[in-house]
Amino acid sequence: MNGQSGPLLSVKNNQNIKKRTGGLSMLGPLLIRGAIPLGLLVTGWIGYCWLSKEGEKPKSAPPEPKAIRTRVIELRVQDYPVIVSAQGTVQPNNEISVSVQVSGPIIYISPEFQDGAFFSKDDLLLELDSVDYKASVAVAEARLHRYQAGMVLAKLNHERNTEIIKEDLISKAEADITAATLSQVKADVDSASAQLDQAKADLERTRVLAPFDGRVRHRNVGLGQLVGANTALGVVYAVDFAEVRLPIKGRDLAFVNLPESETAAFVPVGLRDTPTHPASTNVWNARIIRVEGALDRDSLELFAIARVDDPFGRKSGKAPLRIGQPVVGLITGRVLHDVVALPRVAVRQLDQVFLIDPIDLTLRAHTIVPLWSDEKHVVVRDPLIRNGTMLATTQLVYAPDNAKVEIIPDIPTNTTPEVSPNLSEAKPATASSIAKKKNPGS
Repeated sequence: MNGQSGPLLSVKNNQNIKKRTGGLSMLGPLLIRGAIPLGLLVTGWIGYCWLSKEGEKPKSAPPEPKAIRTRVIELRVQDYPVIVSAQGTVQPNNEISVSVQVSGPIIYISPEFQDGAFFSKDDLLLELDSVDYKASVAVAEARLHRYQAGMVLAKLNHERNTEIIKEDLISKAEADITAATLSQVKADVDSASAQLDQAKADLERTRVLAPFDGRVRHRNVGLGQLVGANTALGVVYAVDFAEVRLPIKGRDLAFVNLPESETAAFVPVGLRDTPTHPASTNVWNARIIRVEGALDRDSLELFAIARVDDPFGRKSGKAPLRIGQPVVGLITGRVLHDVVALPRVAVRQLDQVFLIDPIDLTLRAHTIVPLWSDEKHVVVRDPLIRNGTMLATTQLVYAPDNAKVEIIPDIPTNTTPEVSPNLSEAKPATASSIAKKKNPGS
């Protein structure tokens, strides 16, 4: 058995060796085939990394800061007259409803009693049929004459009895009767006289006369219409002057000297059309004659009453004011001394402005405290803003402190901020004026 086992083991060992060598022979080609694509991937990756690597760029010098371009004006310390603006509506001073105190059909209507027509005081506006009232006057006159004749007879009887009683020819009772009769007849005469006056008054009331110089707002009746006592015939108003009720805000009251009594001086007011009529340039002179006794409960405003003489221009020939027309009242207020009027366009939010250093032309933000402001100006009293101070008027989106400024030259006059007529004009600053400030001797 030992002799046989030896050959068998050698055979098995040979077979195992063949298996191992066969496996190694197969692994070689597999490694070669896998190494080729792997090498390609590695080569591609190295090439990609080399190509995608950015080269170092040469460092450039930082850009110089760009100057801010703006328009500039020179500011001036001066006196500023406050003008308070308020909007109101033209109202008639005296407006009434015309009526009659008697009844009857309308037989006449004057051409001056038409809608919108003007009339003068005591003009005949309307007339009623007066036949019945004339008859009443005639009856009252006849009654009065009858009583007057009876009074004459009663007076003669009483005088005769007064003489006779002295001679004791009649009794005292008879004399008393004639005296009583005379008193009764006198009373009848007085009653008849009063009835005659009433009849004449009723006859006169058939004619409706104008109570003042005025204008007809509207008429309510027509020719032939039967009207009764107290029937409203129409509405008329006086034309000698009109009034405008102007609300003044609480913050503006300190800048206006309003009349608090009848002896106080009137405050002048200029009335203009509202901005809804931009083409109108009419100005009507008015004056505040009184103020209302209390502030408005809702708005806390005080209403001032401005009077306009001859509102329809019948005497002056000026453009007429219309009843119900909205107007803007420009009320003359106090004068602020030693202040600077800044154009509103130059004031930013949070009450900030940009001042220009005239020497090195740099920008500087400055916060102001407004003393007064209106639609066009913001008025301040600031010790840091003196005569000749340069103010930037262009709307600047980015304006850091100490930024360089380039002055926009040749500003048209019509773009200059408007200043009150009695103020010195704020002059636009040009490059030449800035140069003169930098070099005064040039």
